[in-house]
Amino acid sequence: MNPFFMFFIRTLIAVPLSVTVWLLNYFAFDMNFWMSGLNGTLTGVLAYWITGAVMRHRFIKSHGLKRKEYLYIKKNLDEAKGKLNRLQRSLMSIRHLPSTRQRRDFIKVAKRIYKLTKKEPRRFYQAEQFYYSHLDSAVELAEKYVFLSSQPRKTKELEISLNETRKTLHELTVNVEKDLHDVLANDIDQLHFEMDVAKHSIKKIKDSRINDESRRLK
Repeated sequence: MNPFFMFFIRTLIAVPLSVTVWLLNYFAFDMNFWMSGLNGTLTGVLAYWITGAVMRHRFIKSHGLKRKEYLYIKKNLDEAKGKLNRLQRSLMSIRHLPSTRQRRDFIKVAKRIYKLTKKEPRRFYQAEQFYYSHLDSAVELAEKYVFLSSQPRKTKELEISLNETRKTLHELTVNVEKDLHDVLANDIDQLHFEMDVAKHSIKKIKDSRINDESRRLK
C-alpha cells in the first residue's frame, strides 16, 4: 500500500469535510467560531481515521489475507526495512573494489524482494527464507566485516577471516537471488502458461490458413 497515495486520499476526503462542517456549524447553526472550528476539526480527524481503516481493510481483503496475518507480515516488513538500511550502510562502507558490483547487486536484489512483498504482502510466505535467515545473516556478516576491517593493524589471521567473510557474502548473494526467484515463481509459471496458450493459438491460426489455402488450390 503506497503511503503517499493513502495520505493523499485520506486528506482529500478529510479536509473538505472538515471545512464543510465548520461552515455549516458557523453559518447555518449559529455556533460560535471556536466551537464550529472544533467540530470541523474533530469531523476531519474522524474522517481521516475512518478512511484509513477502510483503505487498509480493502487492501488486506484484496490480497486474501486476514487482519492478523497482515499485521504479522507488516511487523516483519518494518523490521526488515531497518535491517536493509543497516545492510546498505555496511556493504557500501566496505573498501574492497573487486566486490563492489557484487555488493551492489546484493542490495538491489534484497530491496527488490522487500518492495515486492510490501506491494503484495502475500508474497511474504514465498520469501520467508530471506526474512527469517538470509537477511539477518547478511547484516551480521557485513557489520562484523566493517568492524574488523577498520582495525589499524591487520594480522594474517584477520586477513583470512575478512576474505572468508567476503566469500560467504557472495554465497548469500546467490541465495538471495534464489529467494527473489521463489518470490516470482508464480509469475514465471503464469507467464509460461500464457506463452503456451499464445503459441497454441498462433499454431491454430497457421494451420487454419494452410487448410484454407489447400482447399482453394483444389
